[in-house]
Amino acid sequence: MATTPGFLTDWPWKHLGNFKYVILGPWIGGSVYCFIKKEEYERDWTNFLILPFLVSRMVHNQVWISFSRYRTAKGNNRIVDKGIEFDQVDRENNWDDQIILSGILLYVFNTLTCGASNLALWRSDGVLISIFLHAGPVEFLYYWLHRALHHHYLYSRYHSHHHSSIVTQPITSVIHPFAEHIAYFLLFAIPTLTTVFTRTASLVSLFGYITYIDLMNNMGHCNFEFIPNWIFSMFPPLKYFMYTPSFHSLHHTQFRTNYSLFMPIYDYIYGTMDKSTDSLYEKSLKRQEDAPDVVHLTHLTTPESIYHLRLGFSSLASMPENHKWYIWFMWPLTLWTMIINCIYGRTFILERNSFEKFNFQSWAIPRYNLQYLLKWQSQAINSFIEDAILRAEEKGSKVLSLGLLNQDEELNRNGEVYIERHPKLKMKVVDGSSLAVAVVLNSIPKGTTQILLRGNLTKVAFSLASALSRRGIQVATLYKSDYEKLKLATTTSQSNFVYSNTFDQKIWVVGDGLTEEEQMKAGKGTHFFPFSQLPPKKARHDCFYHHPPAMLAPLSLQNMHACENWLPRRAMSAPRVAGIVHALEGWNVHECGDKMIDVDQIWEASINHGFKPLAFAE
Repeated sequence: MATTPGFLTDWPWKHLGNFKYVILGPWIGGSVYCFIKKEEYERDWTNFLILPFLVSRMVHNQVWISFSRYRTAKGNNRIVDKGIEFDQVDRENNWDDQIILSGILLYVFNTLTCGASNLALWRSDGVLISIFLHAGPVEFLYYWLHRALHHHYLYSRYHSHHHSSIVTQPITSVIHPFAEHIAYFLLFAIPTLTTVFTRTASLVSLFGYITYIDLMNNMGHCNFEFIPNWIFSMFPPLKYFMYTPSFHSLHHTQFRTNYSLFMPIYDYIYGTMDKSTDSLYEKSLKRQEDAPDVVHLTHLTTPESIYHLRLGFSSLASMPENHKWYIWFMWPLTLWTMIINCIYGRTFILERNSFEKFNFQSWAIPRYNLQYLLKWQSQAINSFIEDAILRAEEKGSKVLSLGLLNQDEELNRNGEVYIERHPKLKMKVVDGSSLAVAVVLNSIPKGTTQILLRGNLTKVAFSLASALSRRGIQVATLYKSDYEKLKLATTTSQSNFVYSNTFDQKIWVVGDGLTEEEQMKAGKGTHFFPFSQLPPKKARHDCFYHHPPAMLAPLSLQNMHACENWLPRRAMSAPRVAGIVHALEGWNVHECGDKMIDVDQIWEASINHGFKPLAFAE
């Protein structure tokens, strides 16, 4: 929002939320109806192609968003090191408003203007007119409009909303108040309306010009430089007629320079070219890929989870993972991504963060939860994990943490297999078990005297049971086999293990293997505390389900703008936090296999570094 919002700041359909697309419904319905009912020679292909064109614009923008986020996570050619936060994601979530507006205007002009219907596919004169009018009047008028928007009166009421984003991403280019967009549409209408009124318009000149605007806008707001130097070396005058991402990035960091739209010539003419433009361009091109101090290794959860990744839909990634109904309509794309992942998938960089002069990255293995349960997939998954460990070692990483199912005991003995295969690893492998235990222990309400332990008995489960029993808390189990395993694995406080036939405990500590039938037997108001990284499927509405072991990140931890799976904003899973704390503390030990760090020690270290306990979900 602008500093002091002016007239027509909000979009007219703001309060419709995701239902704003119904505004286009009458035009789309009328277009399809006329196309079907009319004879072939009467059909207006221009009108019919408006909807596919709008969809192509959304796809075009999304491709730029995903590509830009992937490249900035890698770090090579990155321009600005600062991160993006959740407030920027929320502010920029309405990037599709301008596409809706353009759809309305296209339908209206197509209906009311004779020269805007039944357009030819190509007309050379119309294309040339569009090029010359953009290079001349549009670029010139935009330069002075942009300078006017930086006058304190207009800046505080309108343009400051756009400049709230210091670090830009492609969709930042279209984040403006409604009134400002109207001014831009009037400006960009000069070439299109001229060709329409002179009867020289064509589908290529109309849709091609708008696509050119999208392309250059997205490119200029990427936070990485990729325009090769050889282009300007071969054609030196080109620097006056084509801008670069680093050129426009300076406008967002310096505010009073580099006002031009796509052609910097007017900044040269009027003396507003930033003096560091060339040096920043060269510096960004030479920048190498980041060498992370800590790598967090995770994987996809479900086929639909690809849309919730930071590289997917930003609006979904910025919220805890929750299956939306409209995702089901994307099953063809979902199926295609599954096939590609299974055949050509490889580990990719998902996210980067920084904290206390340390750089962190999250890498994702292209495998789903279900595949971890299939024994015939074990070799391939272990190969992915081992390759990632060796790659992180080569990059000089200090710690690699294993998230979600990567530390599965049957799959790789909590990561111990990789240490045995590569005993000379300098990097430390951490599974986060100790911190997971610490988080659960410190989440259980004070005064608790008995808990019910249910779920697969893992390394974390045994450690939790032992710690709880030492604190004088009775640990009840529903199955005799679990009871006997716990007594065999623990040498102290065995009297606190109880084989129970009742379900009246108000605190349940649960893991993978908890069934819906077992949940239904719990008393009303029961609290479920997961000790596994996967939350239980909620079967009760009258009970409280806490988050899997996780902690809230310090505010000084930068570039957090995506949720980690089903966790709330700024929450990090215990393995991810454990890897960071391991590096910050400089601990020179692995935490995998049966090895664990002192629970109280890692909890205290996490708190000292600013991580906070996470409140329960519901």
